[in-house]
Order: sequence, then C-alpha cells, then structure tokens
Amino acid sequence: MQLEEQGRPSESGTGDVPRQVLATEAAIELMAKLHGKHGELMFHQSGGCCDGSSPMCYPRGEFMTGDSDVMLGDVAGVPFYMSKSQFEYWKHTQLILDVVPGRGGMFSLEGPEGVRFLIRSRVFTDDEIRALRAAGRI
Repeated sequence: MQLEEQGRPSESGTGDVPRQVLATEAAIELMAKLHGKHGELMFHQSGGCCDGSSPMCYPRGEFMTGDSDVMLGDVAGVPFYMSKSQFEYWKHTQLILDVVPGRGGMFSLEGPEGVRFLIRSRVFTDDEIRALRAAGRI
C-alpha cells in the first residue's frame, strides 16, 4: 500500500503533528475520477446506520456538517469529517483511505464504479499521541 507523499505518517520523535487521515494512491486516483464527474468532493466517515461504518464520498456541500462533526484533515485537498461521538473512539488512530473492489455505501459517489472506499487504520505511537494532544487535536 503506497500513501500519498505529503501524507506519510510522521516518524517518532520528530515533534511533527501526524496527519489523522491519509489516502493511498488508489484512493487519490478514484477521487480524481469522481472529481471529474461530480466536481469538488468531501468525505464523512459514517458511523453506522444504513451503510455501516464506511467512508462516504459526496459532492462538497451536499452533506451538512456542523458542531457535531470533527474535520480530521484533508486527503488530496478533499476535506474528511467524522462525527464527534465516533471520533472519541477513533482519536488515537490514524485513518488510511483506500479502495477495494465491490459495492460500497448506496449514497457514496463511488457506487457505480464497481469499487468502494474503505478505511484501514493504525494506532498512533505514544510520541504521536503526545504531539496530537499538544496541538489540541485530541
């Protein structure tokens, strides 16, 4: 799995604040394709309900975010949000947006493409957690 160059996890001890969401090259390629068809995009990590817990891709502004959502960052210029309540479970984890074959969420833009976005993850190191806390990110 290759990650976008600017989104590589920080190395322990560097003092850098690690990114909370990254994307693989496959995810970035799919996002570019969807951008060509739908314009500006956004993601919201679904917390269950109809489509399970999936990263959902929408035309930017078509999914309303508010005080109950946290913006984790962006992937290739596309903002990525999660509900605050779900973030409490995931705040010690770096999310990695990837793509796999299959059908995803019925409301997510990649549905007709025969692939779906998927979240992979890794737990932050102790040094990364300290850096995130110092930066007020968790």
